[in-house]
Amino acid sequence: MRKDVETRYIFVTGGVVSSLGKGIIASSIARLLLSRGYSVTCQKFDPYINIDPGTLNPYEHGECYVTIDGHEADLDLGHYERFTNIKTTRANNVTTGRVYQSVIDKERRGDYLGKTVQIIPHITDEIKRDVKLLGTTGKYDFVITEIGGTVGDIEALPFIEAIRQLRWELGRRCICVHLTYVPYISAAKELKTKPTQHSVKLLQQEGIQPDILVLRTEHKLPPTMLKKVAQFCNVSADAVVQSLDVPTIYEVPLKMHEQRLDNIILEKTGLKSDGEPDLDKWNDFLAKLKGAKQEVRIGLVGKYVALQDAYKSIDESLLHACAYHDRRLKLDYINSEHITEGNVEQLLAGHDGIVVAPGFGQRGIEGKFVALKWCREHDVPTFGICLGMQCMVIEFARNVLGLADANSTEMDAATTHNVIDLMEDQKTVTNLGGTMRLGGYACRVKPGTKVAEAYGKTDIEERHRHRFEFNDEYRERFEKAGMTIAGVNPESGLAEVVELTDHRWYIGTQYHPEYSSTVLNPHPLFMSFIDAIITNPPAVEPHAKPQSR
Repeated sequence: MRKDVETRYIFVTGGVVSSLGKGIIASSIARLLLSRGYSVTCQKFDPYINIDPGTLNPYEHGECYVTIDGHEADLDLGHYERFTNIKTTRANNVTTGRVYQSVIDKERRGDYLGKTVQIIPHITDEIKRDVKLLGTTGKYDFVITEIGGTVGDIEALPFIEAIRQLRWELGRRCICVHLTYVPYISAAKELKTKPTQHSVKLLQQEGIQPDILVLRTEHKLPPTMLKKVAQFCNVSADAVVQSLDVPTIYEVPLKMHEQRLDNIILEKTGLKSDGEPDLDKWNDFLAKLKGAKQEVRIGLVGKYVALQDAYKSIDESLLHACAYHDRRLKLDYINSEHITEGNVEQLLAGHDGIVVAPGFGQRGIEGKFVALKWCREHDVPTFGICLGMQCMVIEFARNVLGLADANSTEMDAATTHNVIDLMEDQKTVTNLGGTMRLGGYACRVKPGTKVAEAYGKTDIEERHRHRFEFNDEYRERFEKAGMTIAGVNPESGLAEVVELTDHRWYIGTQYHPEYSSTVLNPHPLFMSFIDAIITNPPAVEPHAKPQSR
């Protein structure tokens, strides 16, 4: 943090419709301010009553992201980390459920001294405290707070009221960036600003005048339209910028800078906007991403393939690794529920590599076993993550060790070969929102393995999200048959990584490496995976072509 800069607070709100990309705008602002030498953090406030997204189905809310300190968080925190290269914590994600839980706990303890507990001031005070929590650490010049949902939603009203109060309390140190949508009516061949006007009016009715408008659009907006929006919404003409659709989200910071968004923010918060942000490394990444001509085709096997955000961090990690290898990613989602012995070759052959995704529960599990058996026998580079790693272990036990009923006790509590099982101290845990292994844990990698080669060191830390573990009683049998335990937790001895020694690249991790991959620091295992595909081609090309999806 700069000694001459008091913490500034930027709020990012959204209007008209959801899924406009508030997280990408917040991340882009953070990237630009970081590139100017300011210290920045982002946080997400979600108006749902769940304590966190940990028990939400991915179809409801996309992937559940895990912070280094073990908090199950909104997927936008993944965007924050990928754009900023800064690790987030529990303090970076707050839900209505957490706010109310904290207030109710205080009421039960008697902290309010017999007062009637109300939304105003008690809930809004709690929100304000959470907003300013990171700012009071003395680490950050800017705290960027994204408010989930859409202006006008009933559940978002306490957050909007808290922002209104903070704007008066913080004065020039607080600004609001409002993201709206400008639709194109194809029948009339016209862009319409009325939804934006209504969205801003809703915000104004709640006592907040936005300082900056970002207009999301599929068609370029003419200057006259930007001026019209400024006039109708009481925003200065230079503070209305457009967010035109671009081929990759990583171009958004550059597009925002072209329209001086970072300069406008600095000026409105009373800071100098001299010079240019240092975006050299960012531009180098984009040049590789956009310049890649050769394609790498990856199949992602999972059960949530109908929603692109369900495996968002994996998708982005693969993209990062491909770009740094001057390759263009072609990613196919393959529903594990549809994979059978009869169609597995048709579905998988022709892919350069396969990723078997994480997840929970029985649905689609047998298809993962079939896919892994085919990949192992055809020497296809394969990456199993969390449940994907556990499926590697189960398939190997069944088809190599000859333990026909081998399984995880998550899927079959009565299996006689529980190669994946709960630890003894986990068997009494019943709270699904408080799983035993969450966040960063140490791992000691076995020297001489592909995993050790990828990391370039033997002591690492990675993030976890699971309860079931490799059963160490079977370790000797696995290693004798060729599946190496390539990494263990140094304190508990729990297996963290498995690797086939006689395979081009066949690695499973109990942890989630995808949470740690960023634009400027792609994850070493994803880099190694793509490198193996490129530098170690198969002896015989698969003859089948993958089924189009």
